[in-house]
Amino acid sequence: MRRADKQIENPDEVLALLRKATVCRLAMVHHGRPYLVPVNFAFKEKVLYFHSARAGAKVEALRENPQVCFEVDFEDGIVKGKTACSWGTAYRSVVGFGQAFFISDRAGKIEALNILMEKFSGDVVQSYSEEALDKVLVIGINVESITGKKSG
Repeated sequence: MRRADKQIENPDEVLALLRKATVCRLAMVHHGRPYLVPVNFAFKEKVLYFHSARAGAKVEALRENPQVCFEVDFEDGIVKGKTACSWGTAYRSVVGFGQAFFISDRAGKIEALNILMEKFSGDVVQSYSEEALDKVLVIGINVESITGKKSG
């Protein structure tokens, strides 16, 4: 990290940001070009989880190359300066790298979907219809490295 003074040194603080964020920007390579999408996600035990339709550019990109970069951020406000170039933004962010994998077994899908449901609804769904499980693609990302940064 170029600006070591902005690095979040405490790993627990970095993990807390990753758990708190609701949108993750997922960067991939699709047909040799950068491809970035925002996804709702949940994080548990070094794995990011999200769900998707069974087809589309994101799915194609992950099948083509499972290596990803991801980012979450929190904007905490504008920091006013005395001159135009001294203004800034107070923020906290996490950037990480990992390997995507597809969760295809029924029990694994249910476990991942429950992690997502608990994060977003505060509750765990006890059952999912077979139709819903068949329609949804569940993806995990094994997190290999993460760094946190803050300013302001």
